[in-house]
Amino acid sequence: MYSCLTTGLNTAKGLAVAWQVPLVGVNHMQAHALTPRLVHALEAPRSKYAKPEFPFLTLLVSGGHTMLVHSKTLTHHAILASTLDVAIGDALDKMARHILPADVIENSGEIMYGRLLESFAFPDGVQNYNYVAPSTRAEEMSSKSSSWAWALAPPLAKTRSGTRSKAMEFTFTGIGSAIERICQGRVKVMTPDERVDLAREAMRVAFEHLASRVLMALQKLNESHNADTKRIGTVIVSGGVASNRFLTKLLRSCLDIRGFAHIRLIFPPPSLCTDNAAMIAWTGTEMYKAGFESDLSCRALRKWSIDPDAEDGGILGAEGWKTG
Repeated sequence: MYSCLTTGLNTAKGLAVAWQVPLVGVNHMQAHALTPRLVHALEAPRSKYAKPEFPFLTLLVSGGHTMLVHSKTLTHHAILASTLDVAIGDALDKMARHILPADVIENSGEIMYGRLLESFAFPDGVQNYNYVAPSTRAEEMSSKSSSWAWALAPPLAKTRSGTRSKAMEFTFTGIGSAIERICQGRVKVMTPDERVDLAREAMRVAFEHLASRVLMALQKLNESHNADTKRIGTVIVSGGVASNRFLTKLLRSCLDIRGFAHIRLIFPPPSLCTDNAAMIAWTGTEMYKAGFESDLSCRALRKWSIDPDAEDGGILGAEGWKTG
């Protein structure tokens, strides 16, 4: 039995032959990174913002991926940080299973609970945020006590050597385990107010962990800036979790208070944050305009890195490319 990806690719090959049109293979993580360029094209010429130009930072956050990428060119995306365990979207879903009341889950009709966790924590949206970003690294690494006698520690804040607190990597299982202990260790039933507070704190700690690596990357890349390289002026956040409006607020606040107010922060519209055909078509168009086509020998790849330094050679390391 063919996979859905193989079936789609075979169909595309057949159409390319029948219609005598080019075939272009697309890496779907590359497509997420390029989504804001698609949005600009859809809004032009009425768009009030300039087209995102390389280089920029890309924070890819979804149910299957969590990575911070230095997008240097159309085909060169260097991975600066990735998750050691689960992806942020998967982590949020698991946290939600512990935090949300059973009736909320049962009546939601949802099968992925991250979005449900956001609406439960912030029923009135931005009016509920009341968020103040940490102004220093020390404040960012400290746990905040709650009125419920529990606290969630930031990931990698406390390690034996202390060096991993600055490691360019993500980890979310520790937050999930702490939430599980809090929820299962209660003698009395957790009140709705406590559940709301725990949902907000879970997202705050998880999202500040994402923000910390963005801040570290911006500082390092702009410190190494020279006459031959462009400064990073844009951070793009894409993938399913990018539709979380609290993440938008938190990341903007962290950038502003830590000296990066000049950085342009771009989130695609929620409809284009999750996997979609439009971003694939757009990336194929960009690749074709840049002179890349795929021949009929190209295959559907279960793993395909976007980093040219990876073992598979990244986007252009896949077999089947031909350049015009």
